[in-house]
Amino acid sequence: MSERVEGTGPDTAGDPADFRVHVATQAIRLFAEHGYEATTVEQIAAAAGISRRTFFRQFRSKEDVIFADHESLIAQASAFLSATTADPWEAVCDAARLVFDRYRENRELSVRRYQVVQRVPALRDRELVTGYRYERVFSDYLRAAVPSAPPLAVIGFTASVTACHNYLLRAMIRGDEHATPEALRAALAEVRDKFAPGAAARRAPATSALGETVTVVTYPPGTPADEVARQVRRQLEAQHP
Repeated sequence: MSERVEGTGPDTAGDPADFRVHVATQAIRLFAEHGYEATTVEQIAAAAGISRRTFFRQFRSKEDVIFADHESLIAQASAFLSATTADPWEAVCDAARLVFDRYRENRELSVRRYQVVQRVPALRDRELVTGYRYERVFSDYLRAAVPSAPPLAVIGFTASVTACHNYLLRAMIRGDEHATPEALRAALAEVRDKFAPGAAARRAPATSALGETVTVVTYPPGTPADEVARQVRRQLEAQHP
């Protein structure tokens, strides 16, 4: 098959991340229609309107291209966390919801990829590794944002956030009407209450028999004193701005 002329078509215009997702969309469509093994790089390049040479400048293989939008979403989640000023634990939940929303917006592509991946063992293994990368982004961010947080709390929290996200994402792809953004929000709130220091402080404050406001802060065993103090201060400031 002859190559297209370099410098024309979608390979030279727009955001590089958008370009990669465009190629991935065409590749996944072909994989779903003709099978992963039967689809060639030349066919993918032709469908995407690029040359074979351009394809290999962006992707090492067919296996790489099917997860190209994962790469884009990992970058988006990382950029979101770098820019946010929200509570770090809540920010991780927000990042997970961002990823879920992006897949939900393009559910058709997610369904096609899921169907392709389930038929190819090597792709299933690759997807597991990709899922771990989200978890790593979350844990690296939390360690930097809350250096005093107990390591096991960080690990347990980010693993649980990722697991809840992945479970509901797969359910959404399979057509479960209960796998909604609201369901994910509720699940992540439970995870946050279990693992994040000071989770109880974000609930409505209690009132004593004398009518005084009582602030209650819970935290995992081993939480440093300065982190406990930070959570108490945050709750008091919220009650008395």
